Amino acid sequence: MPFHPFAESFDIEAAFGDVSDYWSPKVVARINDQYVKVAKVLGQLVWHDHAQEDELFFVVRGHLKIEYEGGRIVDVPAGSMHVVPRGTLHNPLAEQECWIVLIEPVQTKHTGDVDSPLTKSVEEQLR
Repeated sequence: MPFHPFAESFDIEAAFGDVSDYWSPKVVARINDQYVKVAKVLGQLVWHDHAQEDELFFVVRGHLKIEYEGGRIVDVPAGSMHVVPRGTLHNPLAEQECWIVLIEPVQTKHTGDVDSPLTKSVEEQLR
């Protein structure tokens, strides 16, 4: 049986308890070629896209907004999910602390090809 570095199951509240910095996703599981990440967010991240990967946002607590090029804003309240299609310029933001789960391919860069002070490498997300 191959080694699997993640637990088969975990407590989602405890996983969020391990997150101390905003916009700093932590990988908590891997499903085939997808990572499941938890993050606490506040304020805005940065305008970016993921040329080859779709990105799923699941809001566990709080309220997230996803801004899109052209002025469209999608509201994502607690208990809701939203998929950002690959190659779509977007900017997530939260006016108050929000807890999110991200599901995305393992090769997805945190802020696409945009480098910002908030950008985290995949290695940082695995710690």
